[in-house]
Amino acid sequence: MSQAPSPRIAFIGGGNMASAIIGGLIASGLPTERITVVEPFDAARDALQAKLGIDALPAASAALEGHDLVVWAVKPQIFKEAAAAAAPHTASALHLSVAAGITTASIAQWLGTGRIVRAMPNTPALVGKGMTGLFARPEVDAEGQALIERVIGTTGQLVWVDAEDKLDAVTALSGSGPAYVFLFLEAMTQAGVDMGLTAAQSYQLAIATFQGASELAARSDEPASVLRERVTSKGGTTYAAITHMQQAGLPQHFIAALRKAETRAKELAAEFGK
Repeated sequence: MSQAPSPRIAFIGGGNMASAIIGGLIASGLPTERITVVEPFDAARDALQAKLGIDALPAASAALEGHDLVVWAVKPQIFKEAAAAAAPHTASALHLSVAAGITTASIAQWLGTGRIVRAMPNTPALVGKGMTGLFARPEVDAEGQALIERVIGTTGQLVWVDAEDKLDAVTALSGSGPAYVFLFLEAMTQAGVDMGLTAAQSYQLAIATFQGASELAARSDEPASVLRERVTSKGGTTYAAITHMQQAGLPQHFIAALRKAETRAKELAAEFGK
């Protein structure tokens, strides 16, 4: 039995997120000749050639025709303009958008097709440890979803949501989430320095602690609350720190901060989707 040909995948935009996906696809065995990239900026095109061996196009053209999937990795502000240029050549393709804040309703209107999946990735995709939330419109069949999973799976983990507005929650948790971790790493590093350690020692300790705790949680069947209680002996050092955080309202403030991110995601969708 002959093997099905590799999909042809086009990228509109060749920045960091597109490069992460392309790199994952190449590592998974997709030939570079099956990949087309449209990237208007010279420096970005040069980077794609140097890093991934991809000759990117400066503008949308008939070269986009016949692709199975088009990945939209453009800034939200220019999505509508980029769609107008590419739409005449991509009508038969499945579309995957990683542009923040642009709804599938807007994308469908701009592209003239409902075969759209919207994704909310995060920056650890750059090192193959990403977390991506996905929403598919009803026009996307099981085969289309499988192709999306193959593509996004090269950058890390993924989760499907059954309603598009839930991507705002995904944005608040995992999309913006790396910044929360980095903020805690900054604070832990400074605390270590204040207590007499070097910045390098403190940073190493903080990063390893996040990595180890996350891996322990991922491998455990128990909830985070139980894992926390296991290392929080009453009257001990961890108890002193956790009690201070709770009395200061840190968990509640953190939850409120995530709700702020969710609200902003909704605002951006309304702004950019006009």
